[in-house]
Amino acid sequence: MTDTWGLPGTGFDSAIHRIGYYSFVRRGAVLLGLSILLLSACYSGSKPPRIGSAAPDFTVQDSDRKVTLSEFRGQVVVLNFWATWCAPCVEEVPSLVQMQEKMKSKGVTVVAVSVDDDPGKYQRFLRDHNVSLLTVRDDQQQANLLYGTKKFPETYIIDRNGIMRRKFIGAVDWQQPEVVDFLSKL
Repeated sequence: MTDTWGLPGTGFDSAIHRIGYYSFVRRGAVLLGLSILLLSACYSGSKPPRIGSAAPDFTVQDSDRKVTLSEFRGQVVVLNFWATWCAPCVEEVPSLVQMQEKMKSKGVTVVAVSVDDDPGKYQRFLRDHNVSLLTVRDDQQQANLLYGTKKFPETYIIDRNGIMRRKFIGAVDWQQPEVVDFLSKL
């Protein structure tokens, strides 16, 4: 008696390979389908949540000042969440300062909310970098969490009626003509 179990050219061996192939293809198709389903669930459209809705109001008080967002109703607010230990934030600050100087007469106000823990480092940074923005330190991170911001910098543009119109993630060159034009039209 000759044993042909698993030898090439035998019918059983071909059947095993076909089963393995179809099993592989079926598994791949299922994984591809799940991937597409998961990725499509992540996509929520072209605008971030809350854009077009009222900006959540907050009050932040540090040792120097108290800031309430609703105080700026009637102005375009550039709400920037930042920190002195965040390199992109530090890179962005001069651009924000320049934009504020240029756009203040048009009713645009930058409200910069720092999430720094250390008040000394925060004050030193403001002084050393000649930061003339309205900035307040929220070491409890209540305001940024209200907006869902956990990575910095992140900036929201709020129109004169308190409606969020745009969100920027990461450092922005606030001198770009497109950005200045957008702010001017609000």
